[in-house]
Amino acid sequence: MGKKLKGLRVAVLAADGFEQVELTRPVKKLKREGAEVELLSLRPGSIRGMNLLAPGKKVSVDATLREAKAADFDALLLPGGFINPDLLRQSELALEFVRDFERLGRPIAVICHGPWLLASADLVRGRRLTSWPGIRDDIHNAGGIWEDAPVVRDGPWVSSRGPQDLLEFMPAMVSLFAEHLPQPQARARPKEPARGWGRWLAGGLAVAALGYGLRGRKLLGA
Repeated sequence: MGKKLKGLRVAVLAADGFEQVELTRPVKKLKREGAEVELLSLRPGSIRGMNLLAPGKKVSVDATLREAKAADFDALLLPGGFINPDLLRQSELALEFVRDFERLGRPIAVICHGPWLLASADLVRGRRLTSWPGIRDDIHNAGGIWEDAPVVRDGPWVSSRGPQDLLEFMPAMVSLFAEHLPQPQARARPKEPARGWGRWLAGGLAVAALGYGLRGRKLLGA
């Protein structure tokens, strides 16, 4: 089978304290499907993941939020973790980034504590989603409709509860993102000036030939 997400640009927004498997496994899946993935964060360098409460590995940041625009991407992945989304929702740059995604109508895949950022951006009001059960009240208080399910799809959003749902979350994410593949640009039509140039050249040759003919008649005394 072909790669479902070839040509798709995906932003992954995370900070220190992200749940490691919620970033690394979906990113591997996206890349296997042909997507171009960039990790965005609050600062350059690298950020450290967590395995629940134990420190995990570091991953390299591709760009900071000061360098990136939502319009440059086709889809957004928000991993969870206890610390990561709490840091992001305190950043006005992160809040504006997700608001811009919503304004553009582009898809968002979010898992675990990731919806904290969407709630702080005032985006979950009236939306159906799931999350880590511990922030169910936060979703309710922000006006969202919380559901206890492995995957919840609401328009351009797909959400899951946590690492235990990754096997359901990843194909749902790919399916959603595949619906928003950028359309290939139409081939440019041949430019008309080439035809105009040809007509000008033909006309000029005709005038020159006529002038030469008249000059020849004069020389012959016609």
